[in-house]
Amino acid sequence: MIAAIPAFAVAAAAATHEEKSGGLPQLNPADFSPQLVWLALTFVVLYFILARVALPRIGEVIEERKDRVQRDLDAAERFKAETDAALAAYEKALSDARQKASSLAKDVREKLAAETDQERTAVEKQLAAKLSDAEARIAQTKSKALQSVDEIAAETASAVVTKLLGEDVSPAEVKKVLQPSAQ
Repeated sequence: MIAAIPAFAVAAAAATHEEKSGGLPQLNPADFSPQLVWLALTFVVLYFILARVALPRIGEVIEERKDRVQRDLDAAERFKAETDAALAAYEKALSDARQKASSLAKDVREKLAAETDQERTAVEKQLAAKLSDAEARIAQTKSKALQSVDEIAAETASAVVTKLLGEDVSPAEVKKVLQPSAQ
């Protein structure tokens, strides 16, 4: 490749000698040295512009972006901590609410149980009173029935004697006969 450059330069020089008015001026070997000087001068100027102006600005932008990312990460960490604290407070409030609801439910159950016991006791007292009334009425009815049984027995005995013997016997006479036998 290096050998090709001098050969190319010789060929280009020969072509320019033959035809000075035509062709590309950058390929003219006589113009190589001023082109190299301008290339070096342009490179140095561009290097200083990039080194003094463009690269510091790019560095500032990169540094600013790095700082912004770090600030965003810090803010995200802070928000995460706040969220964790809020979640813990929510869980505590929820636990407290559950305890309070459980306590209220227990109190209501105990109150209802006490009221139910009171009402059951009152109903039992009423039932006991009605039962004693019913037993008294039953005893009274039994006593009346037993008194009626004597009368019915006397009437029945009188009717039986009348049918069997053909004699009229009054129920009072039958009662007199039955009274001594009962004692």
